[in-house]
Amino acid sequence: MSVYVALLRGINVGGKNIIKMSELKQEMEAIGLQKVQTYIQSGNILFRSKEEEPTLQRDIEQMLELKFGMTISVILRTSEELKVIVQNCPFTESEIKEAEASSEAESLYVAMLHHVPLNEKVEKLNTYQNDQEKYKIINRDIYLLFNQSIRNSKLANRLQKLDMPITVRNWKTIMKLAGMANAMDKES
Repeated sequence: MSVYVALLRGINVGGKNIIKMSELKQEMEAIGLQKVQTYIQSGNILFRSKEEEPTLQRDIEQMLELKFGMTISVILRTSEELKVIVQNCPFTESEIKEAEASSEAESLYVAMLHHVPLNEKVEKLNTYQNDQEKYKIINRDIYLLFNQSIRNSKLANRLQKLDMPITVRNWKTIMKLAGMANAMDKES
């Protein structure tokens, strides 16, 4: 049985797509997911399941539509994939510290995709990369480093040009989810 993290895109943001985490947890359990936990209000759910990723994604998205009346993209990562995301951060400590020193908000983020993006789509992002906004793609994850705020980022706004569901989490959230998933892995 694997530990997964489901990352829901665009819930409880700006007063839209409001879902109470207690209700979401209950509905996740109702579709057969085990040891369900939520983390903060932005749609991070950890659970155990024997199912494979495509089945889980379909089942969770259908449940969200049926129970909450919302069409929401779900991105899944296993606990092992989260470990790899943390281990593979392509930015150096000095790059991160420099970005943090000049930013008013979080600097390091990971955009998670359903699948590896096509090269021709990625090339469209290159024109928005500069000294203040950097990205590196590893498999189906895009590491983003901002010296300013992600809110005003042209690069972040262009991620939709990849033409697939994407959800973004800051590094602190990634680290917390990886820690929680690791703790669930250790439980028998």
